[in-house]
Amino acid sequence: MTLWTPSLVEERLAEAAFVLKRLPEPRRQGYFSVWPEVIHSFADKVGQEPKPMRVIPSPAAISRMEETLTWTVGLDPIDGKIVWLRAYGERWKTICWTVGLQRSAAHEHWLYALCVIAWRLNRRKVPRLRSRRYVIEMVKGACEDPTSHPN
Repeated sequence: MTLWTPSLVEERLAEAAFVLKRLPEPRRQGYFSVWPEVIHSFADKVGQEPKPMRVIPSPAAISRMEETLTWTVGLDPIDGKIVWLRAYGERWKTICWTVGLQRSAAHEHWLYALCVIAWRLNRRKVPRLRSRRYVIEMVKGACEDPTSHPN
């Protein structure tokens, strides 16, 4: 059994966001075209910009992504939004504008959310009546020394 740390959670969320970006667009049912498919000759393609190759993720990556999507359930909505915006690679300035927090507060919300997710994945209960800073320090301390089990 792996000991989940906030940095492992962050990597997994980034991987899930990357997989989500690479999935093909959903197609609407019931719409189709009766026009024949246009076949372009070499002369038609000269001078055109090449289409970027779209690599479809592996089934294992999609399964990990689906599992990861459930991790933010139960988080404060702002924390979940910050976590996913960060996983998608958004800059802190954009995140702060989106959620209406200063940089330091947004960073603390993000770190707290990663710690809560890691703590839950390790099958431990997150203390409710403690501050964000306490939970962050508790999880960091437990991840550094796996033999300690704070309550």
